[in-house]
Amino acid sequence: MKIEPESCRVDDALGILVGKWKPLILLHLLKNGTQRFSELKRSVPGITQKMLTNQLRDLEEEDIIERKVYPQVPPKVEYSITEYGRSLEPILNAMHEWGTNHIIHKREKMKKENVGNERKL
Repeated sequence: MKIEPESCRVDDALGILVGKWKPLILLHLLKNGTQRFSELKRSVPGITQKMLTNQLRDLEEEDIIERKVYPQVPPKVEYSITEYGRSLEPILNAMHEWGTNHIIHKREKMKKENVGNERKL
């Protein structure tokens, strides 16, 4: 690995992506395209309106998503991923793949440990 620990920017990247909801929001926008607030809320079960608002604001501030407000009554607001935000897609895919492999690794480790414990009995 060529990254020098003193100049590592992983913390900066994680600061933008970290949290229970941001990756899910991004994945929904990548998969489904532009969505209204209510569509995102339905897509991410368990998230509160306040938390969704905060997460969307954070992502908008980082230029990962854009918010478009239509001048009508009632107000119509849509969220979409920016071109810059699309650069996160391979990172999210790699994290998903690693997470899947990690779960498999843990299951295999548990199976081996259980077999070893059975032999001791």
